Amino acid sequence: MSQLATTALSVLDLAPIRQGGSAAETFANSVSLAQLTEKLGFTRFWLAEHHNIEGIASAATSLLIGHIASNTSTLRVGSGGIMLPNHAPLVIAEQFGTLETLYPGRIDLGLGRAPGSDGLTMRALRRRLESGADDFPDQLAELRRYLGTPEPNQRVTAIPGQNTHVPIWLLGSSGYSAQLAAQLGLPFAFAAQFAPGYLFEALRLYRDNFRPSEHLERPYAMVGLPVMAAESDAMAHYLATTAQQKFLNMIRGQRTQSLPPVEQLDWTPMERAQVDQFLGAAVIGGPESVKAGLEEIQARTGADELMINSDFYDHADRLRSYEIVTEVAR
Repeated sequence: MSQLATTALSVLDLAPIRQGGSAAETFANSVSLAQLTEKLGFTRFWLAEHHNIEGIASAATSLLIGHIASNTSTLRVGSGGIMLPNHAPLVIAEQFGTLETLYPGRIDLGLGRAPGSDGLTMRALRRRLESGADDFPDQLAELRRYLGTPEPNQRVTAIPGQNTHVPIWLLGSSGYSAQLAAQLGLPFAFAAQFAPGYLFEALRLYRDNFRPSEHLERPYAMVGLPVMAAESDAMAHYLATTAQQKFLNMIRGQRTQSLPPVEQLDWTPMERAQVDQFLGAAVIGGPESVKAGLEEIQARTGADELMINSDFYDHADRLRSYEIVTEVAR
């Protein structure tokens, strides 16, 4: 049996708003995708915090997590991730403590330390620009206190939050979070869906430095990656131009909504190389190509779990992509 058959599969939904669509349509599509992937046996469904991006509707991440959880029954739902430097740890503890109380045993709290926004948006979020991410370990320790068993004489508590012990994951695209997750004995998720360059070194750092904890006896690594599956290689590469246009416009400083696929992209060789770098871990193709690609990534990374982001213009194509992944993996 292929190792892929026993590897957990999960979903990263970036809640894309497509050209001609709306945030309301996006939320309905997210529910539809969650319900399908729950039936297909996926393990978890994560949403990511982004602000001031025209094509992403998951800015109020905690609210959307609750909406997805209320429309599913067994799927774990969480953040991939909450950008902790944007928030007071107490507020995040209260939000996720509330979610865990409403949907016990089904909530994950994935944390990142990047702002997830530009400088102006960071100011609008009241983020202290001078602090950077240097205080992330202190913020994390404070958050964990609010979600754990109250300490003697603890004067500030998260209600709900305290004693909920919401599972915390550290997310990253470099070695920083990998080493911190290892030091604290927490699960680690690498964001190869947009920054695959440091993947193998980050996994090595995490596994080599892992210290067992009350949460984990051994390292647990998840890899996020883009997957665009369709009925044929040609169709998949055509549909993948939606994702390519997203990164191309980002390179050009244009934050657009999801665009329809095109037969040919108008880009320079340098732009194409940059887009290919962002999508370096992408698995694109028909069923056989996707099976081979997923097996190769699992074999090279030894990932305990693969978190798949499928970026399509038409929702039906996205649903079909996850169906194909399930068919070839199982």
